[in-house]
Amino acid sequence: MLHYNQSTMLPRFLLLLLLVTASACTSGDRAAKRPNIIFIFTDDHTAAALSAYGSAVNVTPNLDRIAQEGMRFDQCLVTNSICAPSRAVILTGKHSHINGQLTNGNRFDGAQQTFPKLLQTAGYQTGIIGKWHLRSEPTGFDHWQVLIGQGPYYNPRFLIPGDTIRIEGYTTNIITDLALDWLENGRDVTKPFMLMYQHKAPHREWHPGPDHYEMYADVEIPEPPTLFDDYSNRASPAAEQGMTIARHLNVTDLKLQAPRSMNAEQTALWEEVYGPRNEEFHAANLQGDDLTRWKYQRYVKEYLRTVAGVDDNVGRLLDYLDESGLSDNTVVIYSSDQGWYLGEHGWYDKRWMYEESLRTPLLVRWPGEVEPGSVNNAMVSNLDFAATFLDLAGVAVPSDLQGRSLKPLFTTDTPEDWRTSHYYHYYEYPGYHCVERHYGVRTERYKLIYFYTRDEWELFDLEADPMELNSVYTDEAYAVTVTELKAELARLREQYAVPEDERPTGPCIPNERGAPIRNPQQ
Repeated sequence: MLHYNQSTMLPRFLLLLLLVTASACTSGDRAAKRPNIIFIFTDDHTAAALSAYGSAVNVTPNLDRIAQEGMRFDQCLVTNSICAPSRAVILTGKHSHINGQLTNGNRFDGAQQTFPKLLQTAGYQTGIIGKWHLRSEPTGFDHWQVLIGQGPYYNPRFLIPGDTIRIEGYTTNIITDLALDWLENGRDVTKPFMLMYQHKAPHREWHPGPDHYEMYADVEIPEPPTLFDDYSNRASPAAEQGMTIARHLNVTDLKLQAPRSMNAEQTALWEEVYGPRNEEFHAANLQGDDLTRWKYQRYVKEYLRTVAGVDDNVGRLLDYLDESGLSDNTVVIYSSDQGWYLGEHGWYDKRWMYEESLRTPLLVRWPGEVEPGSVNNAMVSNLDFAATFLDLAGVAVPSDLQGRSLKPLFTTDTPEDWRTSHYYHYYEYPGYHCVERHYGVRTERYKLIYFYTRDEWELFDLEADPMELNSVYTDEAYAVTVTELKAELARLREQYAVPEDERPTGPCIPNERGAPIRNPQQ
């Protein structure tokens, strides 16, 4: 027998059903307003090797899709151009001296506040798959599968909660396989999610997958005009590093031997392709500038082949989002931990405050919110990423974060009070590649750098000297500019509460190959 509500004459079970349905719809509407977030992150990918930024050396059609369907940022600047510190800045929204990750050698304090923890509290499901590189275990993630340390390009091992697993294959492909599996089968579909999908590539030693072994084989990659930079007209550290293509690449970098992580079958395939190339090189017996040019071609092609592997896999992810219907409510953000040198100034690696390593790519796609094909030239930073992720999720941004949310820049004009200067600080000396500690300020036109353990300054007029070949610090015509920039630098150091770096310095340690680093002019 049915019992009726006297005021409505509806069955009680039907009233209950309507209430549940209304509640579910309301919850669903709230969830729909909170977008999913996928942060695609690579290691050492320079904007100069991304065709959305006008690359002269390669084409990246899938990464370009993010720019074409969203926004490209042309001035995304990092605070400390090296892997682990950059990752810590992104997690915390705080400079290196605050989050404790000054160098790659530090162990990240996972107990501190991070944006994934705040998203978890707000009901987001969080995941990280791929490169972590912070020594401590990930915290603030509902799901994590991360490479051990740097991780190899073949047959990697992954840390998972309480265990390790080893997976056969090419690492870039595997990371994507794991990410797609979590999106398809592993996540809680009733919750919005934040996935950090993080590649090892294109980090040194640049081992491509078999699909790309032959890419660029018959192509001559254009040389940068500063490949044979003599480091004159600058402070002394520029000439005293250990990261030149001419002197510091090793046999594994140059593919004169197969990667050690390969199994027998993979090695055999590798040798079929690289063996004849290496025989041709030894027969040529190159010397001097000719040898440097050969090293440049060999190095840059391997780097670009690993980028192509990332681009293919980003395409797989974007296709899945489109086919599954997730694209409409998912913000896709692409960036890298810093820039990189593709032969500019004769270098590989990063670390410097010079433009090639200071700038990193940043692409954002948010259907219905970000105008397709838009470009933003505001001075933004990896310091802003944490606040941005929180703001996208509707989570209050803590007052102790030192960056600002980029969300307003996605959908409106840049706020009038947006920053016009950027603070940078590199700490890892003594360390690999022997780049001296330095800090500085970058404005739209100028860059002032202070190598503080040497008490040496550089000033570059980026409008007159975009390749940063001539410091004008001692030029009387720039005396007023120097005074103004030093005042701005002091203001930024006070704003960010930067302490004096009192750690001991000394002779540079040997590089990671065990050979002592000396002045490359010797």
